Amino acid sequence: MAWKLHNAMWPGLVGKEEGSAESPINLDRMLELTTGSSVGGETYDGVDLFLYQPHLDIDASEDLIRELADQIAAAGVQVGTVVAPIWPDTEGGSAMGSAEERARFVAAVRKGCQYAKVLREHGVRTYGNIRIDSACSVEDWAKDPAGNTKLIAQTFQEAAKVAEEFDEVLVAEGEICWGGMHSWKDMLDLLEEVGQPGRVGFQADLAHTYLYLLGYNAEEHALISAGHSDEEFYPAYQQMTSKLAPWTYDFHVAQNDGSVHGTGAHDKTGRHCPAKDPNGKLDIVKCSSYWLLDENGKQRPEIGHLCWDGCMFSNATLEQQDTWNDILAVMQRINQELG
Repeated sequence: MAWKLHNAMWPGLVGKEEGSAESPINLDRMLELTTGSSVGGETYDGVDLFLYQPHLDIDASEDLIRELADQIAAAGVQVGTVVAPIWPDTEGGSAMGSAEERARFVAAVRKGCQYAKVLREHGVRTYGNIRIDSACSVEDWAKDPAGNTKLIAQTFQEAAKVAEEFDEVLVAEGEICWGGMHSWKDMLDLLEEVGQPGRVGFQADLAHTYLYLLGYNAEEHALISAGHSDEEFYPAYQQMTSKLAPWTYDFHVAQNDGSVHGTGAHDKTGRHCPAKDPNGKLDIVKCSSYWLLDENGKQRPEIGHLCWDGCMFSNATLEQQDTWNDILAVMQRINQELG
């Protein structure tokens, strides 16, 4: 069965905040670029949304959310996963912070679930998850690794209770910039500490998880070194994915050149490269198979759609229609070869 193919809307926002070199690209334009793509007469099936200004207001009225749903449905696409604004600068709070901060984190998850509920009731969203992270830095987490991981897990457990009310699943996107989620081992430890399989899982991203292998921000958990061979890479990839793939309920297709990148208020994290970047280190289709297929080569039923993540692409790159056509073509190959 083919996966639904989605484009992320947040590349128009992330890294383009005040203090960055480039301005945000509005949601209408991101939708236009997405629906304007075509490869073999087919385009994207849907979009994943960032519930964050200036794209969207997490406190929007139900009428305004329904207007958004009408707009997206009229464009011929669905909504999949939505990103809850759980960070301190978006009225959320650190998942390992004070009781007040952690309560704000859970409240932001509730708002995200409520927003998603309206989209479900409208009919424009029939699958997808609620994306979260720990909303804290690696540096702060490292002051008390064991204690802070327990606090994050407790916050995630409280958020899971909220998600259950709405029949939603929370997916934590592992990136090297998020405390307690910054290496494959720390991410696994956190998921096991939360202990909510089926309700709290992992959102795997090809770019970010490649840096997991290299041990950025966690040298002790490196499985390969820069300049590795394929003979070194794939056994290490198998080792990592065998641990994290069973927890993976959401998947980002991406490319990475082995470097980190960050702009605006976003800490340095895995560099997302265009699909045809000559410096890309990943065989996108082959690497995707480790996350999408089980040990018997069957599709993991928990993953219903694929989303391309192109965070912190330049606006010049985002505005090129070929960028989105190249991405769509790679995602179609995943369906053709693995679906």
